[in-house]
Amino acid sequence: MTLIASTTEITTSATDAVLAIECVVVLAYLWRTPTGAVAHGLEMPGSLRAALWKPLYLSLGFLVALFLVGGLFDWHGRAIAKRLVPWSLGLGGIFFGLTEFLKGGFIIFLIYEAAAMASALAIYSFLAATHRLKGAGVVAAAIIINLVAAGVQASSVSIKIFVPFDHNGVFHLVQMVGIATLGLGLRIGMEPDATRRSAKMVQRTEANRSTIRRE
Repeated sequence: MTLIASTTEITTSATDAVLAIECVVVLAYLWRTPTGAVAHGLEMPGSLRAALWKPLYLSLGFLVALFLVGGLFDWHGRAIAKRLVPWSLGLGGIFFGLTEFLKGGFIIFLIYEAAAMASALAIYSFLAATHRLKGAGVVAAAIIINLVAAGVQASSVSIKIFVPFDHNGVFHLVQMVGIATLGLGLRIGMEPDATRRSAKMVQRTEANRSTIRRE
């Protein structure tokens, strides 16, 4: 295979690869993300390109659903999050099925991601406003950056920073900032005092619910 002739596809591929590396580094620092660099950067038959996007869409479907479960974990605790994991995987599977059935993977993904990220944003904004979890405000900011990035990807924006970037390349650049911000927020929330505070708030909420049920 040879490199694709389009300069913007090359920059999209390069920024996608850097984004993937950044995600691996953030994961290692915290103790999730597929890359489409090959699908963007190499010249290949359309049928092969379409085949490569199938596992990417499936992975993205699971990733978005599990991100929302992570938000519910921070809000309501491990027990509820564990019960929702199978449902989230099923939701990811349904998303993938829709991309296959309706033949409109990108727009379906935008709607799916926007709905999940908006829900996660509401959760982390609430956790930040009520001081239930340290770093929740930073995570909320990261989600906003992610939504901005999605808007960029859906647009026709293009820029030139030494080399040209189309909307996909600009999306990756914005997403790099979002991933770094998300990693920082999650790291703050994983500090021992933050974890203990979140656990106490969850226990207090469960105790209040039990009291209300008994009454």
